[in-house]
Amino acid sequence: MDAEWADVTPEAARRLLTAAVQAFAERGYHATTTRDIASRAGMSPAALYIHYRTKEELLYRISGVGHRLALGILRTARDRAAGPGERLADAVRRFVRWHAEHHTTARVVQYELGALGEEHHAEIVALRRETDAAVRAIIEDGVAEGVFDVPDVRGTALAVVSLCIDVARWFDAGGRRTPEEVGELYASLVLRMVGCSADVTTGTG
Repeated sequence: MDAEWADVTPEAARRLLTAAVQAFAERGYHATTTRDIASRAGMSPAALYIHYRTKEELLYRISGVGHRLALGILRTARDRAAGPGERLADAVRRFVRWHAEHHTTARVVQYELGALGEEHHAEIVALRRETDAAVRAIIEDGVAEGVFDVPDVRGTALAVVSLCIDVARWFDAGGRRTPEEVGELYASLVLRMVGCSADVTTGTG
């Protein structure tokens, strides 16, 4: 998990952040106390307030980092020099893989949004809209080029994003499928959703 928070300094602040992720994922934001977080980090409750003013600020920091990482994945796929089918498959594959590999963090990022304060909530919601827009742009390109059959682009984009995000809720690292396998499965499912044949994704169609 440390790689996700490599930019968080000093080291004590990073330890608190990773401890908060674990606590929020296991107990939920509202049931977690600052004492719980500090204890997991091996620190005193007073030490937490040196780095974060409130428990909500911790959640905001986690949400911001997670949403920006996810958005970066989708933007990279959107901007690739490839056809819409290949770009959509790549976006879904990588987006799903991230939610599976980092399912603990992703559960907090995606499902504790309502606990944020008004200003922080608005900022994170704006990032979520950009996430939807990145997927929607790929689908719009596919429709324009005649390789996707999608009557409702906006609704389909929302469905695709929701499908990918939900992986964080159920993924089990000890389960039968690896993150890569789930990513491949979901990429195939989404291509069927938009009416795209497999040969289009490889540039042979």
